[in-house]
Amino acid sequence: MPRESTIDKFERTQKILAALKRVYPDAHCELNFTSPLQLLVATILSAQCTDKRVNLVTTELFKKFGTAKDFAEAPLAEIEEAVKSTGFYRNKAKNIKACCIALVEKFGGEVPRTMDELHALAGVGRKTANVVLGNAFGINVGVVVDTHVTRLANRLGLAKETNAVKLEQVLMKLVPPNDWTLFSHWLIWHGRRRCEARKPDCANCEIKALCPQIGVKA
Repeated sequence: MPRESTIDKFERTQKILAALKRVYPDAHCELNFTSPLQLLVATILSAQCTDKRVNLVTTELFKKFGTAKDFAEAPLAEIEEAVKSTGFYRNKAKNIKACCIALVEKFGGEVPRTMDELHALAGVGRKTANVVLGNAFGINVGVVVDTHVTRLANRLGLAKETNAVKLEQVLMKLVPPNDWTLFSHWLIWHGRRRCEARKPDCANCEIKALCPQIGVKA
């Protein structure tokens, strides 16, 4: 694809958004949750772990720990054992406990609704904060940048960034704010269902005409 102007890239992005919206009208966060706290904990656990595995773990975890106070007062070893199969479990358990202690002490056990307050919690980066704000509260503050979003944004030629913070800033300029949360879901769903890392199904891809297929081997 020849060098694209900023205007052309913006227009192509809008066409990609419209196409993905048609293809994945039911796209949503695939972590199971019934409260902001559950989503916060599940997202912390999802680092370098599949949503499927996290959902298996949280089915039992949330029966045992129903509130931030429950997590805050639980022995660390008990949380570690409960989340062990998600990988990096010691660090994740430590962050969940510290995070919930802060929720109890500073926010009455409730999950805050601002980026700054969430970002200050243990184990919560911009990605996790964006997931919680967008999906638990319907607040679009930024774009969730995970491995699928990074891979597809670069493959689609929307950006040339692997740094999550820089990539988020690029995408926020291309995507309307009201679509920030859904945009991540659309790319994640497309990445899981059509545009895999090693063997993308380009022949049947719904946005093939809009994709320069950067990095795809013939």
